[in-house]
Amino acid sequence: MCIRDRTETSIENLKKSAIPDTHIYKTGNTVIDALLHTVENNKADLSYIGLHPDLKTILLTSHRRENFGEPIKNICKAVLELVEKNKDIQVVYPVHLNPNVQKPVYELLDKKERIHLIEPMEYAPFSTLMKESHLIMTDSGGVQEEAPSLGKPVLVLRTTTERPEAVEYGTVKLVGTNKEDIVSEVQKLLDNEEEYKKMSEAINPYGDGLASQRIVEIIRKEFYSKLD
Repeated sequence: MCIRDRTETSIENLKKSAIPDTHIYKTGNTVIDALLHTVENNKADLSYIGLHPDLKTILLTSHRRENFGEPIKNICKAVLELVEKNKDIQVVYPVHLNPNVQKPVYELLDKKERIHLIEPMEYAPFSTLMKESHLIMTDSGGVQEEAPSLGKPVLVLRTTTERPEAVEYGTVKLVGTNKEDIVSEVQKLLDNEEEYKKMSEAINPYGDGLASQRIVEIIRKEFYSKLD
C-alpha cells in the first residue's frame, strides 16, 4: 500500500509510526490543486458586495466555537478600530449562520462604513475573494492552507493551530483574539511593506498545485507497473 502525505512534518510522524520509507511519498495537498484551478478557471463576479476598487480589502472569517462570546466581540472591535484608523481599507466578512456568530457580529458591525457583512459564500466566489484580498484574518483551518498559495498573508485569530507547518514557514501568524494584538498585527502588515512581503512570498508548505499529478504518477508506479 502506498501512503501519501503533504508535508515534511507529516512524513516524520508517519516514520515514527513505523511506516516504511518506501511507502511514504510527499505529494502536497490536493486542496491547493483545486484552489488554483478554481481561481484560474472559475473567477466569480463579486460586484454584488459593493467593494471599492481603490481600497485594500481585508477578508475576515471567524466562526469557531472557541471564539464564541468575548473573543468574537474582541475581533469585531478590532475591525472597527482598524477601519477608523485606515481610510484606505475595507473589510468583507462572510458571516456564519450560527446565532452565536450572527448576533454579536451584526450588533457591532452592521451598517458600518467600509465593512461588508455578507452571507456565507460558495467555494468559487470565496476563492476569488481570497485572491482579490490584500490580507486575511481567519480562525479557519482550510484558509490557513489555501490563502498562502495566493500570496496572501494570513493572521490566525486563535492561540493554537493544528497546522503548525504554516507558522514555521511564515505563511501564517497566530495573533489570538485580544483586540490590541489584532490591531497591532494588522497595522504592521498595512504599514510595513517588508513585513507584508515576507509573509506573502513565503513558500506554502502544503503544496504547489501539482499534488494530483504526483499521486497519479505514484499509483501508476506502485500498482499498474506491477501488472505488466
